[in-house]
Amino acid sequence: MAAQPASPAPVQEPGLRARKKQRTRDALIEAAHRLFLGQGFASTTVDEIASAVDVSQRTFFRYFANKDEVALAVLAEAEDHFIELLRARPAEETPLEALRAAIVGAWRELGTAHRTGPRSVRSALELIRIIEDTPTLLAAHLRRVAEQERVVIRVLAEREGVDPAEDLRPAVLAAAFGAVLRAAHLSWSADQEDTGPAGMITLIDRHLDQLGPALVGRWRP
Repeated sequence: MAAQPASPAPVQEPGLRARKKQRTRDALIEAAHRLFLGQGFASTTVDEIASAVDVSQRTFFRYFANKDEVALAVLAEAEDHFIELLRARPAEETPLEALRAAIVGAWRELGTAHRTGPRSVRSALELIRIIEDTPTLLAAHLRRVAEQERVVIRVLAEREGVDPAEDLRPAVLAAAFGAVLRAAHLSWSADQEDTGPAGMITLIDRHLDQLGPALVGRWRP
C-alpha cells in the first residue's frame, strides 16, 4: 500500500510572548515618530520615548540600541520588504522592470496595510524629511542605503547569471536606481493633495521615466 503524503505542517501563530514583544516594539516606534515629528529629533530623549509607552529605558534598549535605530526602524523594514519583492519578481522581466515593480509593490503594500501611524506613507515620507535635516540620522541612513545597494547588486547578478566582480551592470543599475528613488522621495512635499501610495508611486514613475532620456538623450532642443 502506497504511503500517504504527509500533511503540511500547520502554520504556527506567534505566541503570546512574541505578540506582546511586537506590540511593545510597535508602540515605541509610534511614540518615537510622534515625538520626532512634534518636537524634532534632537530635542527628543530616549526617556521621553520610553515614558510615552510607560516602559523603562532599560526596556527601550532591549529593542533598540539608540534613537537612530528606532527612527530608522520603519524604513529598514520597508527596505527589507523591497528586497523580498525583488527576489520574487518573474525571471522574464528585465532588471529595471523588476526593480520598478518591486518598489511600486512595496509602496502600494505600505499604503494598504498602514493607512495611519508611523508605517503610513505620509509618516514614512515625513521621516525622510527629518533624516535629511539631521546629520547623524542621515549618516546612519546612508550607511543602511549602501548596505541595501550591495544586496540589490547581488540579487540582480543572481537573476541575470552574471558575476558582479566582472560585469559592472548590476552595480551601475543599483546605484542609478537608488539615486532616482532618493530624488523622488525628496520631491515629495507635505502639502501635496495625494499623500497616499498612489501619489508616491506617481512620483517614482515620473522620475524613472526620465532615467533613460537623462542618460542617453539630448537635453538641448
